Amino acid sequence: MSKKLPVFTLGVEEEYQIIDPITRDLRSHLSKIVDGAKTILNEQVKAEMHQSVVEVGTNICKNIHEAEAEIKSLRGHIVDLADRQGLIVGGAGTHPFSKWQDQPITDDPRYHNIINEMQDAARSNLIFGMHCHVGIENREIGLQLMNQACYFLPHIFAISTNSPFWEGRNTGYKSYRTKVFDKFPRTGLPEYFDSVSSYDDFLDTLVKTNCIDNPKKIWWDLRLHPFYDTIEFRICDMCLTVDETICIVAIIQAIVAKLYKLSLHNMSFNVYRLALIKENKFRAARYGIDGHMIDFGLHKEVETKMLIVELLEFIDDVVDELGSREKINYVYEIMKNGTGADKQLAVFEATNDLTKVVDFITSEFSKGL
Repeated sequence: MSKKLPVFTLGVEEEYQIIDPITRDLRSHLSKIVDGAKTILNEQVKAEMHQSVVEVGTNICKNIHEAEAEIKSLRGHIVDLADRQGLIVGGAGTHPFSKWQDQPITDDPRYHNIINEMQDAARSNLIFGMHCHVGIENREIGLQLMNQACYFLPHIFAISTNSPFWEGRNTGYKSYRTKVFDKFPRTGLPEYFDSVSSYDDFLDTLVKTNCIDNPKKIWWDLRLHPFYDTIEFRICDMCLTVDETICIVAIIQAIVAKLYKLSLHNMSFNVYRLALIKENKFRAARYGIDGHMIDFGLHKEVETKMLIVELLEFIDDVVDELGSREKINYVYEIMKNGTGADKQLAVFEATNDLTKVVDFITSEFSKGL
């Protein structure tokens, strides 16, 4: 008799662009949106380093349907509060043409400390992501799942790509956001750790030697959270629509659930060389879902979309128990119609006008609310 899966709770964080409706440039909201939201949403909303960014986070959600309802509610509240300030909201990994040099920094000791330490690497970090926490039974299990899930990060990332422009240029990447973030230390793919104690020893060493003042300053694409029983997927660009966010979150939850199910049967997924996974991450950043990635088992490159279909087959036996099949199947729409990056590029190709791209980003943000 097969064992029932535990509840893999979800927490989703999104970073929103606050935009001037006239210039379509990023615009400081002077904390008015965050302060207004806190009267309604309490700690679910907070300011980010740049004053034109608002970060939101769901409560702990028992399933993908709760997560979807919360994301819709959060987006709706922020759109309403921005409208009261004469501003609009968008979702993308980078703004098409805003320059980081023009964006004021939030007056907060935490951000002042980061700027003091990393200087222009921090000031120029004008990027927007989507993070997904998946609850696990304990951190020891979480670490083993993290080691195995690392293989799937480029697949998830390719689906999320939504940042082709940077400071008014078509970068040639489907996700330039990751290239900007690479300037930070302790970013990118996570190392392999054989136990929680070795992982915690690593964090402790960084704190003791003043590399970091707290363990949350590990900004890997996937991390075992230092304080909560979650593993946190941080590789994704901020998505255009709720449907895209929820599809990707559902896939992430299903990957964790499938890897856990394998462990119940004394099996595990292969842990591959980090250098090989980095090759696939680069290809995902450069080409999104339209390129090729390495099939490590076959030792050949195959179409990225084929690997995504293989991923769907891999997780198929857990999605009904999670109740997420409908949400996951939206990935076929993404593969048919393109990622956020593909859609942004199509608008620019048709108009040769980046303000039209911003208009598209802001209109898609509220879609389905």
